[in-house]
Amino acid sequence: MGSSNLFTGIYAGLTNTYAQLAAQNPDGLTLEGISEARTNQDNLYSLNQTFASYLQTNFSNIDKDGDGIISAEEMTNLTNMMSSQGLTKAELSQLYASGASGLSSSTINEILEHFDDMDTNHDGRITQEEISAYTVNSARQEKVDEYAHKAATNMSVFYGSESSDTSGTYSMLSYRYKTNSNS
Repeated sequence: MGSSNLFTGIYAGLTNTYAQLAAQNPDGLTLEGISEARTNQDNLYSLNQTFASYLQTNFSNIDKDGDGIISAEEMTNLTNMMSSQGLTKAELSQLYASGASGLSSSTINEILEHFDDMDTNHDGRITQEEISAYTVNSARQEKVDEYAHKAATNMSVFYGSESSDTSGTYSMLSYRYKTNSNS
């Protein structure tokens, strides 16, 4: 799973959407400014509605100083906080909907499906590190399971080698049979 692509896509999407909205609102990005930009026909194809919706929905949480404006510093603090503390399942779902993360829907669905398993510290958020660790552990477990399956189904231990050259190779059963018949 490309967790770095996921987080990079989300941070870039939020930052770019903020920059576009801030450019349209030189006096500061307000809740009203976001609402107007989202309904403005000129922004229909250029504004990422999902990231704009996220900024609108979470406006009061992002505007830490409560002045009614999301500043560049508050936006930087948001992405830094997301980077260090991770994303909740709801945030991940909402932000992924934009398609700007660069991940396939199967990858994001896998992340969402295994969210609780990835959240190893059980804080309700997953970080890039938790996704990466889960991916490594899953790959390792897959190899262990594959080896265990091979070992459990490999009957050459009992019946001899499956190769055509069986000279000098005895299975447990054939060795016992040959030992008894030679006596």
